Amino acid sequence: MRLEGKVAVVTGAASGFGEAIASRFAEEGAAVIVSDINVEDGERVTDTICGAGGRARFIAADVSRDDDAKKMVDGAVEHFGRLDIMVNNAGYTHRNKPMLDVTEDEVDRILAVNVKAIWLAARHCVPLMRAQGGGSILNTASTAGLRPRPGLTVYNASKGGAVIMTKSMAVELAPDNIRVNCLCPVAGETAMLGDFMGEDTPERRAMFQSTIPLGRFSQPDDIAKAALYLSSDEAAFITGVALEVDGGRCV
Repeated sequence: MRLEGKVAVVTGAASGFGEAIASRFAEEGAAVIVSDINVEDGERVTDTICGAGGRARFIAADVSRDDDAKKMVDGAVEHFGRLDIMVNNAGYTHRNKPMLDVTEDEVDRILAVNVKAIWLAARHCVPLMRAQGGGSILNTASTAGLRPRPGLTVYNASKGGAVIMTKSMAVELAPDNIRVNCLCPVAGETAMLGDFMGEDTPERRAMFQSTIPLGRFSQPDDIAKAALYLSSDEAAFITGVALEVDGGRCV
């Protein structure tokens, strides 16, 4: 059990990468706060984890709201007594389209969920981790923040921001023994794939897959395995890393 005795909050955990991370963490012994704006699927994931013998509680939250960020952290303490791992996985995108066709509301929502939410979570989890003697923060960024694709300019910018925020947080919080890393997945088999491609057709899939040297999209379990390593004590000397989980896309 690589996370035995640990408590984690995983945002965006009702589906896709977040669901896989929450489930993998629970399998490895962590108690998990499953958090998402999607109540029905969030409760489904929680019930599945508990049904398999794991420990989990669901907390409905919009990660772009300060009071909801506080609610997640407070919930971890209330239900499980502490918080060791904060996984900022929730994400939002616009559909693949020209930059000037993206609406102002879309820009505001993308930046709020993909960048501001990391800061909001830190406002509440960092003081607690400091008091406990350390912790781990893991952000889900994207290959889009390292090697951007056309048609996703605002999303790309938000993920670039997530990468730099991760690195800056890592330096600032290192004296507190709080490690901060991020994952940079390539496009994966999640609900957002159609938005990334513009339309989900065999032709668009083939075009996107052709840019990935290992020849396939990422799978949620690929991301969960990487998240497990970076959040475990095996990675105790790793901080400020933007780990490319991308089949070679960024090479």
